Amino acid sequence: MFAKTLSQAALLAGCVISAVDAATSVPTISAVGSKFFSSNGTQFFIKGIAYQLTEADPLIDTEQCQRDASLMQTLGANTIRVYHVDPRGSHDGCMSAFANAGIYALIDLDTFNTAINPTIASWNQTQFNAYAKVMDAFATYDNTLGFFVGNEVIALNNQSLAAPYVKAAARDLKAYRKSKGYRNIPVGYSAADIAELRPMLQNYLSCGSNSSESIDMFGLNAYEWCGDNTLQTSGYSTLNTYAAAYNVPIFFSETGCNTVKPRTFADQSAILGPDMDSLWSGAIVYEWIEEANNYGLISYGPNVSVTVTGANIQGGYTRAGTPTPVSPDFSNLMSQWKTLNPTGVASSAYTASITPPACPSSTAGGWLVNGDVKLPSVGQTQATGTATGAAATTTGTATGTAATPSSTKGSANGGKEIAGMSVGLVAVMLGFMYWL
Repeated sequence: MFAKTLSQAALLAGCVISAVDAATSVPTISAVGSKFFSSNGTQFFIKGIAYQLTEADPLIDTEQCQRDASLMQTLGANTIRVYHVDPRGSHDGCMSAFANAGIYALIDLDTFNTAINPTIASWNQTQFNAYAKVMDAFATYDNTLGFFVGNEVIALNNQSLAAPYVKAAARDLKAYRKSKGYRNIPVGYSAADIAELRPMLQNYLSCGSNSSESIDMFGLNAYEWCGDNTLQTSGYSTLNTYAAAYNVPIFFSETGCNTVKPRTFADQSAILGPDMDSLWSGAIVYEWIEEANNYGLISYGPNVSVTVTGANIQGGYTRAGTPTPVSPDFSNLMSQWKTLNPTGVASSAYTASITPPACPSSTAGGWLVNGDVKLPSVGQTQATGTATGAAATTTGTATGTAATPSSTKGSANGGKEIAGMSVGLVAVMLGFMYWL
C-alpha cells in the first residue's frame, strides 16, 4: 500500500512538473520600442480572445482550459485576455494547456475590489499588495504576455484626473517587477475609447523622460468597426493617426462590434493587414463565451431561464463543459485569421527610434491633467474638488464607443461600457453596476 502511495505521489509530481515545464518552454514576448517581439526574433502580433467564464478565476480548472485551448488553437488564436484571477490558486495546469496550444495570456492585475476608482482616485498599499500578488502568481510563466494595471478606469471624459493614479500603479508594479528579478513582462493599461481623450490619455501614460514611470504597452477597447465598414467610415483611419508616432506597442484590447449580425470580423483584415500592421500589434476579440450580450464565439450548452440553478449555470448560461462554436461567428473569425499572418520586422533589424510623446496640456472640457505632473505616491488620494492642472467638469457624457457602444457588454469580465446615459444617471448606476 505504501509503495502504491509513493508511486501515485511520484506520478502526480511528474504531472505537475510537466505542466510547469510546458508553461516555461515557449518563446517569451517582450516590448521593444513600438513592437512586441518573440525571443526567437520574430515580431509578435496578437490574435486574441477575451476569456472570462464567470467572475471567478478561469485559470484554475485545468480540464476546462485544455478543452478551450484546443478549440482556440483551431480558431487560430495566440492570446487570451483574463480580467480577474485569484493569485492564491494554482495556475500551472491552465497556463500549461494554453502554452501547449501556442497561446499567451494578458492578465489584468486588478479585481472588483481593488480597481482604481475614477471618481476619487487613490493608489494605496492594499491595492499595490493585491496587484503584486497577481504578478507573483504569473511572472514565472513564459506564456505570460503582459499585465494591465487597469481596464477602463477612465470611462467618462471628465475622469482624466485619475490618469496619474493609473500611471503611478504602472510605475510601482514595474519597480516591483525589477526588485523581484522577473523578466520585463510588459505592464500597461486598457482604455475605453473616448473621443475627447484621444490621443491625450495614451500619450500621457507613455510620456516623460523617465521610462520607469511610463507604461510598456497600451490597449484600446474600440467597437467602431461594425458590419461593412471601411478604414475611413469606421474611424480606424483616425486611430491610425494617433498610433503613427507612438513609442510603445499599441493594440486593440477589446474589439468585435455586434450590432450588425452576423459578425464578419472584417476589421481584422485591416488591423492585421497592410493598412495597420506597421502601427498596431493586433487585437483581442470580445469574447469567448456566449452570454446575454451576444458577443460569444462558443457556448457550453443551450441557454436556460435565469432562475435555473445548477452546476456551472449562472445567469441562464452554462459556464463550463465542451465548447461548441457559435455559427457563423466562430467560422467567420477563423477564416479571417487564417489568411492574416503579418511578418513585421525581425528584432535584429529593428531599432527603437520613436521618442516618447509630449505630455499633453489640459484643455477646457477635455483633458484635465496639465503636463508631466508629479505622480502620486502609495497612499495618496485625489483631493475632492481639486484638479491636476484644471478642474474636473461635472457635466459631459462619454463619447466614441463608450457612449454609443455596439451593445452594453455587462458580462463577467468587469468591463464598464456605458450606453449613452446622462452623467447624473451614470453617477447613480456606477455604484450599483460597478461589478459589471
